Amino acid sequence: MEMETYLRFVLALVFVLGLIVVAAWLMRRFGYAGAVAARPGRVRRLGVVEVAQIDARRRLVLVRRDDVEHLVLLGMNNDLVLEAGIRAPADAVPGAAP
Repeated sequence: MEMETYLRFVLALVFVLGLIVVAAWLMRRFGYAGAVAARPGRVRRLGVVEVAQIDARRRLVLVRRDDVEHLVLLGMNNDLVLEAGIRAPADAVPGAAP
C-alpha cells in the first residue's frame, strides 16, 4: 500500500474519534442520561418534572414518583433533598380527577 492510503486511514480514524468525543461532550453538556422506557402496558411512575441549572456545577431537579414530588439539589460531589413529599398539582397527575 502507498503512504497516501495509510495517511487517509489515519485521518479518517482521527475524524471519527473526534466526532465521538464531540457527541459525548454534547450529551454530557445537555444532560442526556439515556432514559429507559417503561415496559409496554405499564404506567410510568417515575419522572423528572423540571430541571433548573443553578451554576456550572449545581442544578435543581423536581422529581415526581406516583403523585408525590421531591426537590433535589444535585452537585458535583453531593446531592441534597431540599423538600420531600410535595403533593403534585391535580392537573399534572395522569388520571387525576379534575
